Amino acid sequence: MSISPETRLLVRERAHFACEYCGVTETDSGGELTVDHFHPQTLGGIDDPANLLYCCNRCNQYKRDYWPKRAAAPQLWNPRLEPASNHVLTLPDGTLHALTPVGTFTIRRLRLNRPPLVAHRRQRQEHAERDRLLRNYQDIVESLRRLAEQQARLLADQHDLLHQQHDLLRLLLGSDDTGDL
Repeated sequence: MSISPETRLLVRERAHFACEYCGVTETDSGGELTVDHFHPQTLGGIDDPANLLYCCNRCNQYKRDYWPKRAAAPQLWNPRLEPASNHVLTLPDGTLHALTPVGTFTIRRLRLNRPPLVAHRRQRQEHAERDRLLRNYQDIVESLRRLAEQQARLLADQHDLLHQQHDLLRLLLGSDDTGDL
């Protein structure tokens, strides 16, 4: 592969340092992933960034040099052209469910429901849910803090009003003796 370091960096950054097929990041895998030709070089694909994908070793291994040889052949999802959500749905248990024939073929070809990936997606979902709950908890704590401040201001206002009422009653009754009230 004759990809320049600049092009490689562009592809990595564009993919947010994650496999464009399965979502595994460089951090998850402990190192850089691979640059793959969506349309394989061996079958006429070029080194243009539009034809390059960032993917993990497993997805690259399973994709191999697949390219449809005839119009009726199954199509592989191209992450550069459309979102995965057009073709697959991630279920709560971490498995992918195909929504289209392209999704079905891609899941099968790349083995996107392999157990470690399913566990990885489930773990990411759990982390996302924990983060969501933590943000909600922080919002509730902030709301309670603001309510406590408002309550303190209202109590101070009520205290001032009671003093004003006391002073007004003393004037109306014409009494200088505050002990009678």
